[in-house]
Amino acid sequence: MRLAPPKILIPGLIAIAVFMTGDGFELTFLSKYLVSLGFAATQASTVITAYGLMAALAGWASGVMAETFGVRRIMLIGAGLWISLHLLFIGVAIPSGLYPLILVVYAGRGLAYPLFIYSFVVYITQKVAPASRASAMGWFWTAYSIGIGCLGSWIPARTINFIGERGTLWFSLAWTITGGLLCLLFVGRGEPQPVRGDLRDTLRQLSVGVTILGTNREVALTAIVRVICNLSLYGFPVIMPLYLTTAGYGEEWFTMPQWMTIWGIQFAVTVFGNLFWGWIGDRYGWMRQMRWYGCWFCAAATLGFYYVPQFLGGNMIALGAAAVLLGMGVTAFVPMAAVFPALAPEHRGAAISANNLASGLTTFVGPGLVTLLLPHIGVAGVCWTYTALYLLGSLITVFIHPDQPGFDRNGRRLPATADRRVTEVDA
Repeated sequence: MRLAPPKILIPGLIAIAVFMTGDGFELTFLSKYLVSLGFAATQASTVITAYGLMAALAGWASGVMAETFGVRRIMLIGAGLWISLHLLFIGVAIPSGLYPLILVVYAGRGLAYPLFIYSFVVYITQKVAPASRASAMGWFWTAYSIGIGCLGSWIPARTINFIGERGTLWFSLAWTITGGLLCLLFVGRGEPQPVRGDLRDTLRQLSVGVTILGTNREVALTAIVRVICNLSLYGFPVIMPLYLTTAGYGEEWFTMPQWMTIWGIQFAVTVFGNLFWGWIGDRYGWMRQMRWYGCWFCAAATLGFYYVPQFLGGNMIALGAAAVLLGMGVTAFVPMAAVFPALAPEHRGAAISANNLASGLTTFVGPGLVTLLLPHIGVAGVCWTYTALYLLGSLITVFIHPDQPGFDRNGRRLPATADRRVTEVDA
């Protein structure tokens, strides 16, 4: 993999990093903030679960919508929707104290970010050669991680002490507006003309994004692994602020800024991991690294987040090590976006939509398991459930055989292409 992404992708990657910085501001503190306003922990997790469900729906639609109406147009719709609903959330819903309004508005905002970021995945498939798409997706997830994880965690960790949670939510607008403007001004030059279809054709293509899960067994299995792979990534921001910083669900082992810093460490590691695993996947096989490194690293790190405080208390170094392991685990799944179209090359848009649907569902299932299980089996039970699902995901990958360039169906490198240099399209 080259030391820089293809030039045509750079403006979009910068826009995604900036936009997702603003989107990630509340990720590490919203559940605790809602509890501090008087809501129950299950109510807080329900808000985030509903958000994830809407994100899943938008993720499902984003691939086909971007192919039909254009990447730039759908990204701008996502940015506009995010900004308008976030204004309603912090300007009306939160001050009102009305739980149904908070639930509906925040869930609605979940439709926005997938339209902005996952539309760009279509752009990558249009511009980057198949043999290099895992590497390109590594750059995509690097931009995502820098935004939602690194800057999105570390900036609020410092602003909350000065302007509070609500002020930090207002500050996030500066980042999402800037990201939207970058998209408006710089993304889409040289973009292929989108296929123009009527409403019925668009709906048919959207339905194929779901029906392909029933007609293509390997796509369905890959979707299951895609849901599993980020459970901790989206479930931990709901449960860990309560477990690590309050006496109600754990102990006050850490302060909120310390927790945010630890979570930022996890995402800082993903910046390296996205590039590293993208390079490894293109050269040594997509499925092997997801099976042995993605699933098993995530399983071990998930248990680490629970048991490190139990045995070592507020040890930042030890919990930081668990965060590093989790970051390397989640990034080992970087080839996912390349695997889906490789399993259904004749239905690329539908396969991408299936990937986006599964990616959105993980933002629903992760916190959804917290909502469902926390009152009954506690934090330990939730962590063990995540761990068991990661191990199940490792087993499922055995039955997935994408057509990866340079490899046979069993993931073994073909001798004739062993020394072939992988090239990227640099438009």
